[in-house]
Amino acid sequence: MRPLRSRRQPKAPVQDKIYIYGKHALMEALVSHPRIIRKAYLAPDMKDGELRSLLEQHSIPVLELAKNSGKTYVGKDTAHQGVIAVMDPSRLVITFDQFLETLDLSKNPAVAVLGEVQDPHNVGAIIRSAAGFGLSAVLIPEHNQAPITGAVVKSSAGMTFRIPLVSIGNVNTTLAALKKRGFWIYGLAMDGTAKLGGDTFEAPAAFVIGNEGAGIREKTLSSCDVVLSIPMHSRTESLNAAVSAAVVFYEWSKKHPEQLG
Repeated sequence: MRPLRSRRQPKAPVQDKIYIYGKHALMEALVSHPRIIRKAYLAPDMKDGELRSLLEQHSIPVLELAKNSGKTYVGKDTAHQGVIAVMDPSRLVITFDQFLETLDLSKNPAVAVLGEVQDPHNVGAIIRSAAGFGLSAVLIPEHNQAPITGAVVKSSAGMTFRIPLVSIGNVNTTLAALKKRGFWIYGLAMDGTAKLGGDTFEAPAAFVIGNEGAGIREKTLSSCDVVLSIPMHSRTESLNAAVSAAVVFYEWSKKHPEQLG
């Protein structure tokens, strides 16, 4: 968690398709959200019967992935294991209104709110931790934010298909809407005034994770009810955004073990 200051980031491009890669990622998609997969490229020596059966079951076109052609889709240094698929991200992400319709406040849920997290590996790791510790969703702004990409899917270990991903517009407007529904808003910052471990998390919680370098924007910070910091050894200034999120999610999950069922 880094010092807090305001910084503008370029708008994230709108994507109508992305390439996901690796057997595990495609299997997770086929099991959880098969309709998001448009087509798959498999190397001739990819003989996995279960994978091919699922593709056939869902009538997903399969094309041969010619030798050395994977770099055309996912770059020359990406280990794709002879499995690449075209995914429609718009079918994976839901709207904020759709999410609210399914939200059960009686269970004191928690959500992660990304605030200009730029590294796709951090985004994927945060999604993975949110899924692992029982959060109800990850809220992802449309602007100034790393979008869902193949790298995000890979870094999440397929958890992008296991936890709701919610598209939001303005972060501050979203936080205000959550507050009206009884959420407490927690910002994660290295100089937060509240030490992690003291809160009982008795109300629905929204955890805001800020930009890797600039932290949480000042206006967003002012919307937080509590600004959390993680106690740590003096030799370490801070943790990175994804690790900080994991530590906080774990602390919340200890207070809500029922969410790990």
